[in-house]
Amino acid sequence: MSKTICLALTGASGMPYGLRLLECLLEAGCQVQLLYSQASQVVAKQELDFELPSRPSDAKAALLARFPAVNPEKLAVFGREEWFAPVASGSNPPDAMVVCPCSMGTLAAIAQGLADNLIERAADVVLKEGRKLVLVPRETPFSAIHLENMLRLSRAGAVILPPSPGFYHHPQSVQDIVDFVVARVMDQIGVPHTLMQRWGEER
Repeated sequence: MSKTICLALTGASGMPYGLRLLECLLEAGCQVQLLYSQASQVVAKQELDFELPSRPSDAKAALLARFPAVNPEKLAVFGREEWFAPVASGSNPPDAMVVCPCSMGTLAAIAQGLADNLIERAADVVLKEGRKLVLVPRETPFSAIHLENMLRLSRAGAVILPPSPGFYHHPQSVQDIVDFVVARVMDQIGVPHTLMQRWGEER
């Protein structure tokens, strides 16, 4: 049985990580519930020259055009205030949730339990239901406020996974560096992949 993964894109730099993760999850046969903030639309345009429409149905069409090989039935896209989405209730939580990239504002809101929009509410549900929550914060340097929020979330059971690529696999391209981080995320949520050789494997 395939896993259901909630993926949230927010307004931090690092959209290549988020969209590559989406592609890999869909290719792995996961059911993906996609959420995205208004700021993420700006970042997608700035970093990838990709138009992420405001209307969820249009966003799904744009993403399926970008990833034509995936099964459209595996992707559900929800609006920021779509409170009847499955992820809004503890009665129907995903198997795991990833916020990638994760802005410091989103991280702070989740840490404080604000749940003012669907991304924050979904994260709140995942934490309270004991499911895996992975946050990929793309910021540097971290302030004491950022670090305290991360510690609070770690103590609540979240995984803080900054996109800090290794180089022992001898990356030859930006895509190789992106895939290193995406591989670490997929390992955390238990989705098999073949994105890169693992440490100790023969070349």
